[in-house]
Amino acid sequence: METFADVLVALVAALHVYILVMEMFLWQKKPGRGLHGFDREMARATAPMAANQGLYNGFLAAGLIWGLVAADPTGFRAQVFFLGCVVVAGVFGAVTANRRILFAQALPGALALAAVLVAR
Repeated sequence: METFADVLVALVAALHVYILVMEMFLWQKKPGRGLHGFDREMARATAPMAANQGLYNGFLAAGLIWGLVAADPTGFRAQVFFLGCVVVAGVFGAVTANRRILFAQALPGALALAAVLVAR
């Protein structure tokens, strides 16, 4: 069960690395614009905000990776903390921005958090 939990945590970390890349580097390019349906002008106007969001997603990914490589109890605690942050951010994003975020971010984070708590 611990291996399964680690795989889920790694997948959530990978998701947040993907979000970092989309928001920091591809926001004004076709893949980034297509994600939200923005035209070039809207993507240009919102690029600084998106880059900031991307950086925060990178911090979440870094924390989850730290949780995977650190020995317990630090690794376990880091995973619980950062997965909790992922869930809170996903719920907040779903309420304030787009309901899709609930399924794309909060749900994977919650499943990984549940697996981590059950495995240990």
